[in-house]
Amino acid sequence: MTPERRLEEHLARWLGQWPPPAAGITVVGEPRRLAPGWDGRLHPVLGVARPGGDGVLSVPPPHVAAVTREYGRPAGAAIPELVGFPGRGWFTALFRWSAKPAELPDTGVWVPADGDGVPAWLRPFGGEVLVARDPDTGEHLAGVGVKRHDEHGHELAVVTEPQARGLGLARTLVAQAARRVLDEGAVPTYLHDPGNHASAATADSAGFPDLGWTAFGLTEARE
Repeated sequence: MTPERRLEEHLARWLGQWPPPAAGITVVGEPRRLAPGWDGRLHPVLGVARPGGDGVLSVPPPHVAAVTREYGRPAGAAIPELVGFPGRGWFTALFRWSAKPAELPDTGVWVPADGDGVPAWLRPFGGEVLVARDPDTGEHLAGVGVKRHDEHGHELAVVTEPQARGLGLARTLVAQAARRVLDEGAVPTYLHDPGNHASAATADSAGFPDLGWTAFGLTEARE
């Protein structure tokens, strides 16, 4: 299966339908919006749009009619209220994926997410996470967690410690993780805030081009 086909399969599972059946944003009901996601939190609204604005907005099945009637496109501030999450913030991100990660050297090692020395932010990802450590001191420098949304799509998240920024670790780790995801039969995806230029540069350098796709939605707040 090609990475492009894997992406289609992933989006169909993740959102409940893909590709978009019509122009503009199609609102669909998906039971997974009522179940905990990779992080144990609810993600009650989730959408992806291609260049030009065609896409799918996935919401809990009971709310399809209301969201479709009032907000056929992801522009309404009242969507959180419509789906029962008033006051929650709406996110918009650039949605990227890679069919051919950059040919960069491996700079990290895969370790259990609950292993010794793994920082707290990486532990919720579960499974194995990719980390880079100082070869002399063993100090954690940067890491990548994998959001295993389904068997077809794995989203990568990277964080570099302040003292290690500027060393190129983020791009090499993301490329290394992307190669493993592809080897495992999934497509690697990467989301970031449109205004995060450092994250955009990491994605570009690691082989995740900006093709004009966006993701948007709503995530349950942490307790």
